[in-house]
Amino acid sequence: MFEALKKIFGLGPGVNYKELVAQGALIVDVRTKGEYQSGHINKSLNIPVDAIQGQLKQFKKKDQVIITCCASGMRSGRAASILKSSGYTNVYNGGGWASLKSKL
Repeated sequence: MFEALKKIFGLGPGVNYKELVAQGALIVDVRTKGEYQSGHINKSLNIPVDAIQGQLKQFKKKDQVIITCCASGMRSGRAASILKSSGYTNVYNGGGWASLKSKL
């Protein structure tokens, strides 16, 4: 069951987040403003998951590498799905922000 969830939410081994960021990937933290202010990854962009559909103009190129993160990986998985269904082709669910930060 965990493997199925990993597929659905885009989690899994083999993604070198540090390399993606070094190559210019954008980290989008989809938690609320208050959660983001309590701690976040430097240079990440805060767009709450409920607002992401209305903020697509912030992502200029459909092939831009985007890594979503949140508290646990659930909202970031939802945000990644929204971005993918909107035509963005290089979207990764980075899971929880603290876990992602440790991989950078």
